[in-house]
Amino acid sequence: MADAATLPLLLRQLRLPTMAGCHAEVTERAFAQGWSVSETLATLCEYELAERERRRLQRFLKEARLPAGKTLANFEFDAITGADRQQLSALACETGWIEAARNLLLFGPSGLGKSHLAAAIGHALVDQGQRVRYMPASELVQDLQTAKHALRLAEALSKLDKYRLLIIDDIGYVQRSEAETSVLFELIAHRYEAGSVLITSNQPFSAWDRIFPDDMMAVAAIDRLIHHAHIVELGGESYRRRAYTRQRQEKITENS
Repeated sequence: MADAATLPLLLRQLRLPTMAGCHAEVTERAFAQGWSVSETLATLCEYELAERERRRLQRFLKEARLPAGKTLANFEFDAITGADRQQLSALACETGWIEAARNLLLFGPSGLGKSHLAAAIGHALVDQGQRVRYMPASELVQDLQTAKHALRLAEALSKLDKYRLLIIDDIGYVQRSEAETSVLFELIAHRYEAGSVLITSNQPFSAWDRIFPDDMMAVAAIDRLIHHAHIVELGGESYRRRAYTRQRQEKITENS
């Protein structure tokens, strides 16, 4: 019969560190409450699995590189038109659209909170175990250009496949050059019906000739993005303008 004193070592060798760390407490509670061996083992397994899930989500959040503190709860829905709280909450809480490789496209002028909404949805999906990656469009394009120059673009695109949702923020700021837009188009074509993208843009589709110098490339990119997509068009006053207005009103109130 094995020596019970070796149990912590055996559990660590089996790569069960949480069980090794809490077995003494659990077995003591099991003895006091008269648990069976099966009940005790099941409880230890639950602790191990819960800790593994916590660490997994922690890794997913770290690799997602999402802006911190952005949630749907602290988004000012009442100040923005076109932002359907129910629709966006459903997209944040349900993973069906991710599993179906559908896209989410957020349009609107600067300062309406497109990046906030994108990050909030990303955070919610990570909490549900989805792998997400957030990247400003300019940074993403630079990375892909570097990979293309090194003849490793296909490899770079494949590495992004592990993310169920790729958030491309501020696509409207991509420079209108063939080098930048060609790699962006290749990414869109690569993920078509294979992986979801969430894109924010201050430019409507009608102005995407400012992003893609080739009209045919612009049409082809838009066609792939909207084929399976939720499209949200935001309107209203910039949050910076709203903040300025509030501050001004507060000063007027203080001085009155």
